[in-house]
Amino acid sequence: MSEIVVVFDFDKTIVDCDSDNWVIDELGFTDLFNQLLPTMPWNSLMDKMMMELHSNGKTIEDVEEVLHRIPIHPRVIPAIKAAHALGCELRIVSDANMFFIESILKHLGIREYFSEINTNPGYVNEEGRLRILPYHDFNKASHGCSLCPPNMCKGLIIERIQKSISEEEKKRFIYLGDGSGDYCPSLRLKEKDFMMPRKNFPVWDLICKDPLLVKAEIHGWSDGEELEQVLLQLINKISMEENALFISSDCKLQTLSVSAHEALPKVLPVRP
Repeated sequence: MSEIVVVFDFDKTIVDCDSDNWVIDELGFTDLFNQLLPTMPWNSLMDKMMMELHSNGKTIEDVEEVLHRIPIHPRVIPAIKAAHALGCELRIVSDANMFFIESILKHLGIREYFSEINTNPGYVNEEGRLRILPYHDFNKASHGCSLCPPNMCKGLIIERIQKSISEEEKKRFIYLGDGSGDYCPSLRLKEKDFMMPRKNFPVWDLICKDPLLVKAEIHGWSDGEELEQVLLQLINKISMEENALFISSDCKLQTLSVSAHEALPKVLPVRP
């Protein structure tokens, strides 16, 4: 199954809420967050909120404790483990941040299942406070995409992953997401790929406006249970298709081998 790359969004896909909002709400800073939200981009706001948390005595341990109890559907972890056990390559493309994502995945015991995490940088500085930086430069011209927020174009990330895979490997993608930021990468998928948008979430609504713009096959899901079912069905479908191609190719080789053998001149036995 190494021919399959499964790309997960993180917030509201792997975990069942927005990790940024979860931390702010659980630590009691919702009012300040809402007050500042109209004044700056989300990514910059999250960096400022981490400064406010630190200034008010909230520690990195406080943030981690909140992250460790983030809600997640009970079937999501088994789905990730099953996809990995079947040989799929798993990656994350998320507009959260590295500190939040790695803290959660390590706590859940599933960090090692992902070969790559593409997200906004997040690290603890020398003062002991969390810094959150943009994935791309804070300038839309830096990624040239009108569909995506200034700090991250997921479509460009998917293109980079696609280009890093050689033509000979012929890997097929399954992309799972929920937000409007997952629409751009859905447009970069190819005909043999699969898009799994979360039903009745922003990416679902955007795709439904004109489904023909998405070349990949579309399969919606509503919760962790359906995510698991659909994902494993698609992995099985790809496996069956690839096996059928292999068997067909093998039969052709056998036919060619028999034909070539029959075409050889027959050598008569020599009399003693």
